[in-house]
Amino acid sequence: MKRTWGGIEAGGTKIVCAVGNSPEQIIKETRFPTTTPDDTIKQISHFFLEMQKEYEIASIGLGSFGPIDLNPKSKTYGYITNTPKPHWSQVDFLGGIKKYLALPFYFDTDVNAAAYGEYKWGAAQNLDTFVYLTIGTGVGGGAFVNGKLLHGLVHPEMGHISIPYFQRGDQKYKNNCPFHNSCLEGYINGPSLEKNWGIKGEKLLQDHEAWEYFTEYLAYGLINMICILSPQKIILGGGVMNQLHLFPLIREKVVKYLNNYVQH
Repeated sequence: MKRTWGGIEAGGTKIVCAVGNSPEQIIKETRFPTTTPDDTIKQISHFFLEMQKEYEIASIGLGSFGPIDLNPKSKTYGYITNTPKPHWSQVDFLGGIKKYLALPFYFDTDVNAAAYGEYKWGAAQNLDTFVYLTIGTGVGGGAFVNGKLLHGLVHPEMGHISIPYFQRGDQKYKNNCPFHNSCLEGYINGPSLEKNWGIKGEKLLQDHEAWEYFTEYLAYGLINMICILSPQKIILGGGVMNQLHLFPLIREKVVKYLNNYVQH
């Protein structure tokens, strides 16, 4: 029986499960919507149980949306905690999967998993301090600092840093976070774009005024990360960032608002 490894990307919108040996050697992959906890856990487990009929799976890495409890000594280790996603608060995600799969697991945030992927195979190779920020259904950040993933008391919540309110004309811009009224995620995630403009982010035209608000808020957020962590690089991913025309606008505003303070 061939030996391989498993991976789970658990996002707020969709789940991706795969087995393989590297990004270039994916043996099997499946994707499905993130629905109720019970249904989602059963679909994840079914995929790997089927794969175990053909392959010896050495271990599984699980990168999950959050917030999550990453402390192995905690009674709620492996739980998704106070998430804004309906029905998922205080769910024993890791424990639920382990009821079906008797395998070693590594558990971390989805953005830390993505950051590690960039470090190992992607745009952060040969760097020791960088930030990976994803902008989609939510906004989350993973960071490498001095060659190690940053965790801390729980884990970084870069999407929930406080951002000053920005308004143009008479347009009142609504923050979409149920926990805070002025955080980065609530201003720029996919649901916020749709709430404010009535159009899904991927359908907004390049010259839509929404992007002026989006890039303004994001630039302020990136400046905070630059000043706190001094990253060698910031990598932007997630569904909203498929709008490639945004990158020059974001870079222009970051440079402008830093105002030559960070000299390099």
